[in-house]
Amino acid sequence: MTSTTSRARRAGIAAFVGTTIEWYDFYVYATAAALVLGPLFFPSGDPLAETAAAFATFAVAFLVRPLGGILFGHIGDKLGRRVSLVITLLLMGVATVLVGCLPTYASIGVAAPILLILLRALQGLAVGGEWGGAVLMSVEHAPEGKKTFYGGFTQLGNPAGALLASGVFAIMTRFGEDFIRDGGWRIPFLLSIVLVGVGLWVRYRVEESPVFEEKVEGRKQSMPLAFALRVNWLPILLGIGLLPISTGGYYLATTFATSYATGETVGLSEQLILDAMTVASFVEFLVTLPVAWLGDKWGRKRIMYIGLATSVLTFVPFMLLLPGRVEPLVFLFASLVRVTMSATYAPIAAILAQMFRPQARYTSIALSYGVGAALWAGFSPWFATQLIAWTGSIWSVIAMFVGMAALSAICTRLAPQHSDEAPVTSSFQARTDTTATPALRRDRA
Repeated sequence: MTSTTSRARRAGIAAFVGTTIEWYDFYVYATAAALVLGPLFFPSGDPLAETAAAFATFAVAFLVRPLGGILFGHIGDKLGRRVSLVITLLLMGVATVLVGCLPTYASIGVAAPILLILLRALQGLAVGGEWGGAVLMSVEHAPEGKKTFYGGFTQLGNPAGALLASGVFAIMTRFGEDFIRDGGWRIPFLLSIVLVGVGLWVRYRVEESPVFEEKVEGRKQSMPLAFALRVNWLPILLGIGLLPISTGGYYLATTFATSYATGETVGLSEQLILDAMTVASFVEFLVTLPVAWLGDKWGRKRIMYIGLATSVLTFVPFMLLLPGRVEPLVFLFASLVRVTMSATYAPIAAILAQMFRPQARYTSIALSYGVGAALWAGFSPWFATQLIAWTGSIWSVIAMFVGMAALSAICTRLAPQHSDEAPVTSSFQARTDTTATPALRRDRA
């Protein structure tokens, strides 16, 4: 038992460190897109059009994430989760550092946005394979009854990465907006090289997933993607429907909110909103593991329902109060939204992982999460910006958020949950058997 707990702890810490670095790289780009990349790489004289163009490149990474899921899912299901995760970390780090080295449109013209889009696509490939593999390493190492908690270590990397990214930009705003636009924006991208070195050292010290070694070795599929689409097509679709708030809603409350708050309509200072987002990331970091722990005690689906309902109840006033420019309320509700969304994000690792049997699980979860993220997160900031332009009202964005929450609740209710203690036999049985242990059947309610 001690050995199992020790392995689970090491896997959880490695997942946390790795995903922190991956999400730091991702959020550095998201923050830069909201603040400076538009005029630097897509100059048009129209601030709204420049921001929309920058958000479009932000969406590119989400569009290629399913491809990353297929590619690294294949590697993870054939060669092991650990091999795949080392490659994704290297790919993300290289792409992020190169973004920090790019000349702008003023220097090389149209080649600048083209190179930016290509590097953003590489980031998307890396994240497409990263999240699913990190989830499986933490959840598959964990004993039954503690999978949501250890899965929470992977989810902890998201607020930690966001905290680092927004924190670095918040520090740089102290030097003035001109400092960021005149080259300071490159610093957070270049810092990634140090973090990647740390992440590789941590990941090399973790053993391969015991579920992969015991239940996948000897049962490997020659084409994991074909197996996943034939056997797991329904859970994959339900997994995509689980993610609107966990992914898209999160970017509405962070990336879109940053752009909306600092735009001409609201006019908050960049320093204020970045400080608020930094504090919110820290608060989310503190509550993520306790929320994941509650997922094992109360049921991971029940925590998900609570998170969906309370996310709506906090997102609405957050959007409505921004034009009032009452700074304490901006800080308060930026943090409240992140706390409630942590209840939709912390349990999602275990929910998605346990929706699939071990065979082709990496491909299945990476494909489900990649397509879901591309659909919901990739386009949410861009579509919200367009809704504001079309309607002139923040209520259109609020209505979109409520609809996303409703869909997520329905798919959560329908999602199956399997136990890793059950034997894996034939493809037919893996496709038809949706029986879970009594504890997991209770969690389904």
